Amino acid sequence: MNANLLFVEHASEPEFMLEINTTPLIDVMLVLLIMLIITIPLQLHAVKLELPVESAAVSTPQNIVRIDIDAGNVLSLDDTVIDDRGAFENSLKKFSSPEDYPNLALHINVAAKSNYESLAFVLASAQRQGISRLNIVGIDRFKL
Repeated sequence: MNANLLFVEHASEPEFMLEINTTPLIDVMLVLLIMLIITIPLQLHAVKLELPVESAAVSTPQNIVRIDIDAGNVLSLDDTVIDDRGAFENSLKKFSSPEDYPNLALHINVAAKSNYESLAFVLASAQRQGISRLNIVGIDRFKL
């Protein structure tokens, strides 16, 4: 009987919690994560381009140079395929003199499946050569 009495006394004692309460730890970690996200400065990777402002229609004839970017990101300058980017910039350089090509306008035709990197390269190359009249042909298909 004495053994049963000890068992009953032992059963009435509260049990110890052997697991750590992780709720406060998770709360603190979430607050620290939010603070870290807020304090990190935004990293913007962008090419600064000076895009022309739309103006009234020009009645003078234009020298149009056509640049095509196909779905495989292959560049064509006036129906001549150019594989190397350095060769493309050299080919574009000959059009940059206003004496030889007055009223020069680049018409850029971009395939829907091409990468944005190819278009950004063409725009940056045109800016480096001082060509400011750019037209993106068929841009209506990219509207949302």
